[in-house]
Order: sequence, then structure tokens, then C-alpha cells
Amino acid sequence: MDNRNKKMSLLNKYLLSISLTFVVYIGFGQQDPQYTHYQYNTMTVNPGYTGSRGHLTLLSLYRSQWAGIEGAPETVTLGIDSPIGKFDGVGLSIVQDQLGPSTETYIDGNYAHQLVVNKKGHRLALGLKAGIRFFSLDWSKGRFRDPEATFNENINSKILPSIGAGIFYYTDKFYLGLSTPNVFTNAHYDEIQESEALERMHLFFIAGYVVDVNPDLKFKPSVFVKQVLGAPIAVDVSANFLLYETLNLGANYRWDDSVSALIGFQISPKFNMGYAYDFSINDLNNYNTGTHEVFLRYQWISRVDRLKSPRFF
Repeated sequence: MDNRNKKMSLLNKYLLSISLTFVVYIGFGQQDPQYTHYQYNTMTVNPGYTGSRGHLTLLSLYRSQWAGIEGAPETVTLGIDSPIGKFDGVGLSIVQDQLGPSTETYIDGNYAHQLVVNKKGHRLALGLKAGIRFFSLDWSKGRFRDPEATFNENINSKILPSIGAGIFYYTDKFYLGLSTPNVFTNAHYDEIQESEALERMHLFFIAGYVVDVNPDLKFKPSVFVKQVLGAPIAVDVSANFLLYETLNLGANYRWDDSVSALIGFQISPKFNMGYAYDFSINDLNNYNTGTHEVFLRYQWISRVDRLKSPRFF
């Protein structure tokens, strides 16, 4: 490789580093994992959702963000929840999130108590979550803008507490929620400073409405707003269509970050699955091949509790 090619290679790496830093700050600065399928992974976002579906539910989700970039975020989620009696729900969520040299594993218990607020049966759920987070940093992994970062001291499964809360109001056609996943400002990996730092408090707002266009078509607009203290607001706006209670087609726009296509299949009343592809619309689109996210959900629906049609959230 001649000197000119070497200089171009170094310039490209430098530009990639700047672009990744900028996009991470704007788009991933919420520090916690982000999801395109937030509508199906709601308990992870808001503990008030726990048990609201009315039967035991198991959900798994995998997200590979910014494919092609070394050290990009990768998230695995497993959640199980169930109603207890007529007005309570319990659940367990396990999330492993990897970003650069950091690995974080969240294990949280969730509880929600539901209040019936009117004669139509609309409910307001008050949710709590509590658990622990295992936090690790291995500075031998990844590439860094500052070569000195490789001399930082490793952290091996530091145990940190977490307590969060949420409220979730819902009907058969509408939902609205506000939550915070953790009130503690524990340690996390700061991808901007390339060092250990304190996590900032997050606030999540989620809402959606289901419109019966005709007997064979449902339309659901929804929004998900994420606020991290001291950082810009991140907004997701989605539009999903459910055809013949079987095929789900949708699109998502994440402000100044990405556009997404979603497809899902309600294989049976008990089992459904979905896939989302995110395409970056910022400078990072020159360096990655997109983000992939897939989920599987299974519900143990008894004959007594069988629904006439699957609820679209």
C-alpha cells in the first residue's frame, strides 16, 4: 500500500470514528438498549404492562444493530409474565446488551397492580421492577479512538441494583404509559468518553391506538419517546397494519436516525413472530448494512380465556 492509500485508509477510519461518535451520542445516547419492536416488548419498557394480556406469555427478542461495524450494539431479551388473580401481574425479564468492550446483563422481577377505572373495564396499572445488573468491561475487545483506552482497568461482573416504576393505562383499543427503568445512577460504559461513567436517569413514554378499518384490517399508529436527562429526546413513530388477524406489515421512523420495515405473522392464537430491518438515514449508513431485529412470542391461552381475536398490542 502506497502512502496515499495509507493516508486515505487512516482518513476513512477517522471519519468513521467521528460519525460513530456523533450518531451514538444522538441516537444511542439513551444508554439502555433500544428496540424497534417496542410494541411487543412492552414489559421491558414499562413494568405496568406486566400480566395485562390476561395469560402466561413468553417473549424472546434478538437485535443486531449497525451490522458490519465492529463493537456495535447487540441485544438479547427474554421475558415471561402472567396475571395473578384478576388485578395483578408478575413477570421476569432478562436482557443482555453488548456494546464495544462492555457487557451488561439485566435481571429484573416485575409486578403490576391494575385498577378498574370505569364501567367499560378500562384499567390503570401501577408497576414496579427491581433486580440486579451485571456490568463488565473488557478493554481488550474492540477498537478505540484513544489507544490509551486499552490500558484501562477491566471490570468483571460488577453487581449493581436497579429499581424502576411505570404506569400503564389501557383499553381493548388504546394504551398509554410512562416509566423509568432505573432510578439509580449506577456505572455504565460511556462510548463517547471510552471510559466507565455514571448512568443517567431515563424516562419512557409509549402510546398507541387500534383502528378497525374493516373486519379484515386493523391499523395501529403508535409512538415511543425516550428522554435521558442531559441528552436530546429520541422519538419513534410507527404505523402497523394487521390483515386477516394473521399478517402484520408496518413501518417505523426514528427521528434523525433510521427508517424501518416490519413484518410479522400470527401463526396461531398462541404463537406469533416478527422481523424488523432498520436502515440508517444519517452519516452512519455509509459504514453499516442495517439493523436486524427478530422476536418470538408464545401465549398459553386456555379455553376459558380464549380471545375472539388477538389483541394488537
